[in-house]
Amino acid sequence: MDLDEFRSRINDLDEQILKLLNQRAEAALRIGELKRRQDLPYFVPEREAEIVRRLLGLNPGPFPVEGIKAVWREILSASLALEHPLSVAYLGPPATFSHQAAVLRFGSSATLVPARSIAEVFDEVERGRAEFGVVPVENSTEGSVNVTLDRLIESELLIAGELSLEISHHLLSRATDPGAIRTVCSHPQALAQCRQWLAQNLPEVALEEVSSTSAAAERAAGHPAVAAVASELAARLHDLPVLRHRIEDNPLNSTRFLVLGRRALPPTGKDKTSILCSLKHEVGALSMFLEPFARHGLNLTKIESRPTKRRPWEYVFFVDFEGHVDTPPVQAALSEIRERCLFLKILGSYPTA
Repeated sequence: MDLDEFRSRINDLDEQILKLLNQRAEAALRIGELKRRQDLPYFVPEREAEIVRRLLGLNPGPFPVEGIKAVWREILSASLALEHPLSVAYLGPPATFSHQAAVLRFGSSATLVPARSIAEVFDEVERGRAEFGVVPVENSTEGSVNVTLDRLIESELLIAGELSLEISHHLLSRATDPGAIRTVCSHPQALAQCRQWLAQNLPEVALEEVSSTSAAAERAAGHPAVAAVASELAARLHDLPVLRHRIEDNPLNSTRFLVLGRRALPPTGKDKTSILCSLKHEVGALSMFLEPFARHGLNLTKIESRPTKRRPWEYVFFVDFEGHVDTPPVQAALSEIRERCLFLKILGSYPTA
């Protein structure tokens, strides 16, 4: 076959794909009607995880795995929008890394609602103004996002998912040369993740903390002597030149985000559970707390302490481990652990990223 024949073949295949997509959309509309009659949830993360996992297992290639994930994320997002518009709150404004994470998880057909703070994201979901929220919880370079952890202590929301996003920071400015920059602004986490680069390359420049990387880009867009540490998406949104690419100190820099919801999710077969607890003040309390995890074959992926802010020197532990709260090994372990804690709260079981 020559080039024109291959292009004709691709046109035929594209038309077949389009017909199949519309057939799928018709099925999604019927499903939406059934869910409406039976008062069932429209968005079912465990079902989406099952669909993608099954397709990845069936894929013979050469279409890439990441391509399948991206294509079906948008197919699922568009299909869900036909069933029922899905509102998702995130730490705004648009072009923040939280915005990118929300699009990565829910697709471009979701109704994304920017919030002014992490606390406001929680509030939007708690009050039912958004069905889900996306918040950062930890960065591979700078550690935990304490505002998120503190809100998880008090909130009744459940963790309904997680995702990891590679974070690349760029120096954006209308200045024609870095020597003309007098101020660099960004979110505190972004500045911290670029601390060494900024100290080496702009040692005399003042650093200014703002509410988000996108807000930093907006400020830099109006002041030629100001630079922002932000994403390429923020550069495009605010029409800002990129003076230096990838200035993060750690090239493997990534942030883990949590999806917040109000409904407990059933097992998918590849899940993670998050809990928080307060331990008794006695010798060996932490060792006794951890022992049931090992005995029941549960792999811990994270453990971290955090002040409760209620009484001095009182702490809670955040623990993530593989498994779902509705499975026998996890139930057995939690039953034993509960007796060894002053307080235990299950934050949610959800599909592993």
